[in-house]
Amino acid sequence: MGFNSFAFILVFLPILLIGWYILNRSQKYKVADAFLVVMSLYFYYTFGLTFLVILTVSLGVNYGLSALILVIDSRDTGENGLYKKIIKVVGVLFNLGLLFYFKYLGFFTENFNAVFKTGFTVDNIIMPIGISFFTFGQISYIVDRANNEASHYDFLEYALYTVYFPKLIQGPIALHKEMIDQFRDKSLRTYDSVRFAGGLMSFVIGLSKKVLLADVLSRVVNYGFEQTYYLDTLTVTAVMLAYTFQIYFDFSGYCDMANGVSIMLGYKLPTNFNSPYKAASAKELWQRWHMTLSRFFIKYVYIPLGGSRKGKYRTIANVLIVFILSGLWHGAGWTYICWGLMQGLLVVWDDLGIVSVEKEGKFLFRKEPLLIIPKALGRAMTFIAFVASLVFFRSESVEKALVMFRRFFFFTYPGFFTRTAANLDIAENYIFRQFLSQIGGDDTIVYMITLVIYLVVSGFIITRKNTEEIVSTTNFDRKTLVGITVLFLWSFISLSAVSTFIYFQF
Repeated sequence: MGFNSFAFILVFLPILLIGWYILNRSQKYKVADAFLVVMSLYFYYTFGLTFLVILTVSLGVNYGLSALILVIDSRDTGENGLYKKIIKVVGVLFNLGLLFYFKYLGFFTENFNAVFKTGFTVDNIIMPIGISFFTFGQISYIVDRANNEASHYDFLEYALYTVYFPKLIQGPIALHKEMIDQFRDKSLRTYDSVRFAGGLMSFVIGLSKKVLLADVLSRVVNYGFEQTYYLDTLTVTAVMLAYTFQIYFDFSGYCDMANGVSIMLGYKLPTNFNSPYKAASAKELWQRWHMTLSRFFIKYVYIPLGGSRKGKYRTIANVLIVFILSGLWHGAGWTYICWGLMQGLLVVWDDLGIVSVEKEGKFLFRKEPLLIIPKALGRAMTFIAFVASLVFFRSESVEKALVMFRRFFFFTYPGFFTRTAANLDIAENYIFRQFLSQIGGDDTIVYMITLVIYLVVSGFIITRKNTEEIVSTTNFDRKTLVGITVLFLWSFISLSAVSTFIYFQF
């Protein structure tokens, strides 16, 4: 049951909101928390009972480790620091071990067999949805507990933080304090019409991004990557732009919907997506894309490795390590490693200060950049580099990614463009098709025009205000409510099939 499903919109969400506000209005705050935990667990259960068992085991073990630290702190034996370090290591190994088994064991075994000519086999392991997100969240808590940066929470509070469904399956990777402090604030539990309207608007905008844009563009993307060996320069360009916009609207759409639901409940999730295609450098892009993942790697990997304190070359190595790990976090495959390495190299390039949009900055080998370029050019270069890197991100193998690059530079007659565009046989262009048929036109023209329109409109939208900016500056008058209603109905009618979000697989 995803956010973009009839069951969620028509049944789950209304029951959740009605029950939540009734219980809080009656000042039954603990019961309300328990209700939200149960609803979150049920939400996760709809993806599979086995997944729910794994989540609850993870929750229980991590909370038990936190309780053990509490016992150690109550007994000043003089070796508390050592014991807590041991618990931290055990906690990190447990969480990473769980993640490794479900996400990386098959990949590791396959490559081990290839290198050492062995024949180990692994049964088909189904990875629990969102395991990377809730595992990283719990790693952050255990590490902070062992480092005396977090207190031992009440079990209900910690359970709510861990299983809170708006962030459970696709992030953001919220830190314990920023959520639990909100859960403890009773003033946030009262119904506020303006806040609720803002949450509803955010949800509807996110739903429209997913259903009206990302899902439509996915038709072109899926077909294009299935036909990699037959593409031409024009078709590769169209397919890669379609995927670049698809992943943008898919991920930002989910973030908008998750934040919208959370705001309707009274809580604000940490910002995870802030118009990344407006970035003028790769470094800035990663300050805008999946911001909570970047924050996690900076605090729990980059800084412990030495950050930028160990010299210039060590800084470069640390940046590359973080981005390779980020690639692996996104998926168990060499394509993700290549994508992560490429992004790391782009960030290192920014750090070198050879070309920059800023006159001043903290560069590794110089105080000022050798060449200063306009921000518009920086944005264009950053966007093109990101599009190129997504070839690895989306391809099934490194070999197919390289084929895609070769097909781009293999200038041939763009006959495959029409076949690719034909996948946009959608209801929205029905009238246009009927009109052309009356005057003897070909449907092929309709599909090609539709694809061009989608790419142009997508490119236009990413240059506008993002959802948070729109909501924060909107006056909820009658005109706005009519617009939201129309957008919701259009999106709702288009929910012919429930499609998964791209980041579910991570």
